[in-house]
Amino acid sequence: MFRLQGSKVLAVDMTGDAVKAKNGSMVAYDGQMAFKKMSGGGEGLRGMVTRRLTGEQMTVMEVRGQGTCWFADRASEINLVNLQGDTLYVESSNLLAADSGLRTGTSFTGMRGASQGNGLFTTTVEGHGQAAITSDGPAVVLRVSPQFPLTVDPGAYVAHQGNVRQSFQSGVTFRTLMGEGGGEAFQIRFEGDGLVYVQPSERNAIAGDV
Repeated sequence: MFRLQGSKVLAVDMTGDAVKAKNGSMVAYDGQMAFKKMSGGGEGLRGMVTRRLTGEQMTVMEVRGQGTCWFADRASEINLVNLQGDTLYVESSNLLAADSGLRTGTSFTGMRGASQGNGLFTTTVEGHGQAAITSDGPAVVLRVSPQFPLTVDPGAYVAHQGNVRQSFQSGVTFRTLMGEGGGEAFQIRFEGDGLVYVQPSERNAIAGDV
């Protein structure tokens, strides 16, 4: 159903089924398609309330029909992820599309430092099917194992999946080491067994904010 045309355009072939995609990401389609805007990005009241509390404005559309739709997002690189009943945790701005059979929601991932007391929330995608995530430059997939935990700069983090525990370490980030950081900074530490998707270009992170 999902296939890449080049590295920056996602083609989705549909035969009466549907796909959920970031609002405004469709660049072309053929055949007969129907479009519906979905609010919140997560199913149910909980997803909508959580997003309102965190101030995340993620608008999602459902595309259903017969034919092919092409999606892209500001010339970002696109990465396909196959889910076999597991959960993908992804920054909401990096989720481009997901099979309609996959459940999307919001997960609380930790605190952004005791002095600020702000929580961090991540979009979740779970079930069986395919998802497409974007990255600024070709994403690198890094493995986390019990013997080798992984520490990631928050500006480079895109997504993770598997049996992985995520925690936040206050202190010095890689950017702060070079004298470019400001405010309270932190790193993201992953332990367990799974995969972490990292982009080669850091998003603008203010005071360690993801």
